[in-house]
Amino acid sequence: MNPMILVTAATGKLGRLVVAGLLEKVPAKDIAIAVRDPSKASDLAAKGVQVRQADYSKPETLGPALAGADKVLLISSSEVGQRAAQHQAAVDAAKKAGVRLLAYTSILHADTSGLLLAGEHKATEEAIRASSIPFVFLRNGWYTENYTENLAPALAHGALIGSSGQGRSAAATRADYAAAAVAVLTGTGHENKIYELAGDTAFTAAELAAEVSRQVGTTVVYKDLSQADHAGALIGVGVPAPFAELLADSDAGVARGEMNDSSGDLRRLIGRPTTPLADAVAAAVKR
Repeated sequence: MNPMILVTAATGKLGRLVVAGLLEKVPAKDIAIAVRDPSKASDLAAKGVQVRQADYSKPETLGPALAGADKVLLISSSEVGQRAAQHQAAVDAAKKAGVRLLAYTSILHADTSGLLLAGEHKATEEAIRASSIPFVFLRNGWYTENYTENLAPALAHGALIGSSGQGRSAAATRADYAAAAVAVLTGTGHENKIYELAGDTAFTAAELAAEVSRQVGTTVVYKDLSQADHAGALIGVGVPAPFAELLADSDAGVARGEMNDSSGDLRRLIGRPTTPLADAVAAAVKR
């Protein structure tokens, strides 16, 4: 009998890519998903995937959702500020359910990172370790889509803004990170491993702007701001202040080198090179 693999937050952008990858490798009957709104997973249910309702903020839903799962991918909550408590509830439920492998989507260098975003990831890793459940920490670096999905203002104004200076980001695409999760969930020998996941080739914001310019045929420059001015500019165009400050803090982390990594873990896990920046930009500007 094959192990039951369960993916949380499976109707999100990363989750859907993970489930699609799993469906290529294991029978649908051996895949379960835990989602806040099952109606958004009707297409997956039609393929034979078990759809279970669960909400990170409602711990009573997590136990039934994880029942019978052998391997669980805990995709981190999107609710910054609430994640540590939400993830703790999921870890507790996994422990009670007898989960044999708990994989968690963390952040690059979570244990040493100075990014504001890293705190809740570090706390979650500590909670998982304390549970004694065999684990895998998938420490995802920056997503290339963090840049490429928000190119419209840059194209309209001919400038990308940020506060990352000459810092290099070893970003990779969601598809790359999803493939790593699939490899861990369907493979063996990953228990209690930590993978620092990052793209093969790091780039600066100026290099990103140059690549966008090359592909669209018009000049897009990178305008480097102070962290405070960067946050202020984002707030000025309607980004909520707490999120704007997180984004500017993350750029400051890039400037310090905290989103760069040359371990090669991601390339080795997925068995191929990571998606080049040029390919990711091309996919974005063609949409």
